[in-house]
Amino acid sequence: MSPADPGPAGRGSVPAGPPASIAWELPLPAPAKLNLFLHVTGRRPDGYHLLQTAFRFIDLADSLVFRPRDDGRIVLEGSLPDVEDESNLVVRAARAVGKHLPRPAGATIALRKTIPIGGGLGGGSSDAATTLIALNRLWRVGLSVDQLADLGLSLGADVPVFVRGENAFGEGVGERLTPIRLGPAWYVVLVPQVSIPTGEIFGDPALTRDTRPITIPAFFAGQQTSNDLEAVVRRRYPEVAAHLDWLSRFMRARMTGSGACVFAEASDENEARSVLARLPAPMKGFVARGLDRHPLSSAD
Repeated sequence: MSPADPGPAGRGSVPAGPPASIAWELPLPAPAKLNLFLHVTGRRPDGYHLLQTAFRFIDLADSLVFRPRDDGRIVLEGSLPDVEDESNLVVRAARAVGKHLPRPAGATIALRKTIPIGGGLGGGSSDAATTLIALNRLWRVGLSVDQLADLGLSLGADVPVFVRGENAFGEGVGERLTPIRLGPAWYVVLVPQVSIPTGEIFGDPALTRDTRPITIPAFFAGQQTSNDLEAVVRRRYPEVAAHLDWLSRFMRARMTGSGACVFAEASDENEARSVLARLPAPMKGFVARGLDRHPLSSAD
């Protein structure tokens, strides 16, 4: 195994097997995602961009442990640097669920981060979704998946796909989701050591905002796709450009989300690990397995 890939024992990963159970004190996964493509097809009058994308869950995951409290407080353990707890999506998600209870309920939430912050892998959104799913069950709130997805959308455009738990073709601002079935896949994911603010990229005047929409059948038929944000990120962040250029020597590489992480699909696990083994220092990366579903989908 390449030193660049810490492997399942050295990073948070989703084990193969049946859905995870939801219970107090149990570590619950919050998986990362890849955007297999990302097109900007327009802009709404309120400034939000219209997108098309394909979301794919992968086995890199953060971990959250929920413990009950009797004082009605939400306490976050494992705070993120430069993020106030009250602004953290996990705390906001917990409060959003708690508003549907007749009296305040409390929880201590221990968050163990593995997904890179500002990498375009959806870590914050996934953490929020796992919080919504878990506390809805643990507090016996009884909200439906649709209601949880609506709560998720109020927290961030990527939260609903994690709540619904299926790989999906996303449209609108990312909230219009059509489940899609994707075959088994292995990915090489590189992690440039920069954190990219999404708003900065979407606000760039040079961003392409008029890509012609494609259909789901055209996507599966192999119609050419891209990440429209990539050109802007390449110009602003040379380190991301260098990682894209290196990975492109071996396979078709592209950026996920607004960056900074870049990825490529391999023919199998062996090819993925072979490419990663050639990764020069100080570049960092890992091999990821594509998931069929979110590990909490249909959890007990």
